[in-house]
Order: sequence, then structure tokens, then C-alpha cells
Amino acid sequence: MRARTKGYWLYLLPSLLLFLGVIVVPFLMNVGASFTRWSGVGTPRWIGLENYRRLLVDERFWESFQHNVGLIVAMAVVPTAIGLVLAAALFDYIGRRFGARTASALRAMYYLPQVLPVAVAGVVWGWMLHPSYGAVNQILGLDLDWLGDPDLALATVMAVMVWFQLGYPVVIFMAGLQRVDPAYYEAAEIDGASWWRKFWHITIPQIRPEIFVVMLTCTIAALKVFGPIFVLTRGGPGNATMVPSYFSYLNFFQKSNVGYGSAVATVLALIIIVVTFLFLRVQERES
Repeated sequence: MRARTKGYWLYLLPSLLLFLGVIVVPFLMNVGASFTRWSGVGTPRWIGLENYRRLLVDERFWESFQHNVGLIVAMAVVPTAIGLVLAAALFDYIGRRFGARTASALRAMYYLPQVLPVAVAGVVWGWMLHPSYGAVNQILGLDLDWLGDPDLALATVMAVMVWFQLGYPVVIFMAGLQRVDPAYYEAAEIDGASWWRKFWHITIPQIRPEIFVVMLTCTIAALKVFGPIFVLTRGGPGNATMVPSYFSYLNFFQKSNVGYGSAVATVLALIIIVVTFLFLRVQERES
């Protein structure tokens, strides 16, 4: 058996080398840079834990994580909850009443934002939310600066991210529903269960693994979100939509403080690793 499995490693070798070159080596270099003071040019100067001590008292850094919590709600919690209901409705109601093609077409429509490039979607939303000629203000009859008002900017970005992220859980949950035994639903219908009771007592428990996967991947995406923030607000107005990934970018490329930006990126990566580990442990206990 060992002689047979030895050959498999040859097929894994290209992926392993790519993982080392693209993920492991750059991460270790980033960790090393986080212990230095470096402008990106010249020789880095070793300063030990100074960048991490600075992080502990940096209000912008902690504020950016507070904004990240809101984006986790917008990109993980809300899309998962709405996606569950939509997927169940498309699979159990729309599919039966109007046919599988109609359900598939609606599923593709929900997933379309995931296919669009982030830059294109961000530019279009920037036009729609413009305070002077934006379609949102025109339709609602309002005169609001959705992305320029510090009190509205984060909530507006969160709403856009719900739209952007919703199609992913819908597709995953509809795929998961296909493996659920129809006998469960038939038995529930015979007992007179309503659609909501079937959804709560059959659908959710049966696709629990898919729920964990969606929550984990969407939470990671929210923690490292960069593109939408860059296109829509650049972290502004002020610091109203600043997130750790963009805060790291600012220190890297605009302030030429590579060491501090590396420290921010390292802490963010460690938080993502811890969150992933906690999700996996919870999933093991549930299973």
C-alpha cells in the first residue's frame, strides 16, 4: 500500500511548491519585516516588538477592527440567514411550482454579483450612490451623501456587501439541499407541517455542514476585505470605513512604513487562523 501511495506525492508536489512560494514564504517575510523599521528602500532596521506595542495603543487600528465586526455581520451573518430562506424557497417552492429551470435562473441572478469584478461593481455602486446624480437618491427622493457622510458610510458599505455576498450562500445551500432525503419532507407534509416548520426542523439540521462552510468562508472574506473598501470609500470619510487590510495597505504604500504595515497584516492573518480553528472545532463538536 505504501509503495502505491508514494507516487501520489508527485502529483501533489506542484501544488505544494506553489503553496510554499505564494503563501508560506511571503508570510514569513512579512512576519520578519514586522520586527523592523523600514521604508521599503534600503536596509531594514531591527526594532523588535516596537511595531506591535504601537498597535496596542493605536486607536485607528482598533477602530478598523470594530468596522470589521460590522462587515462580518454584512458579509457572513446576514447573507447566511437570507440565503437559507431563499435557497429553501427556490428549491422547495419555486422549483416545484414553476420548474427547476426557473429556480436555476433565479439562482444564477442571485449569484451574478459574485461573478462581476469587484472594481466594476464598486464603480457602478459609486455612480448609483452619488449624492448629485445617483439613482438611489433619485428613486427615493432623498438628498443624502451615502458614501461621504461618516454616519452613513459604513452602513452603506455593509448594505452593498450584503448584495455582493448573497449569491454565494444561495448556491451552496441549494447544492446541499439536493442531498437531503425527500422522504423527510414527505413525512412532514403528511403530518401537516407548515413550510416554516419543515424549514426549521428539516432543512437547517440537514444542511448544517454547508452552513458551517458558508459562515467560515464568508467570515474570512469579511476579515480580509479590501477591494470594495478601496473602490467605494478608500477607508473614508475620515476613518469611518477603515478596515485592517486597508489600514495595512496605507502604511505599506502611502506612508512607506512597511514594518508597521507588516505588523498589521501579521495580526490580521493570526486572527483569521484563530477564527478558522475555532470554527473547525465547533463543527467537530456539532458533528
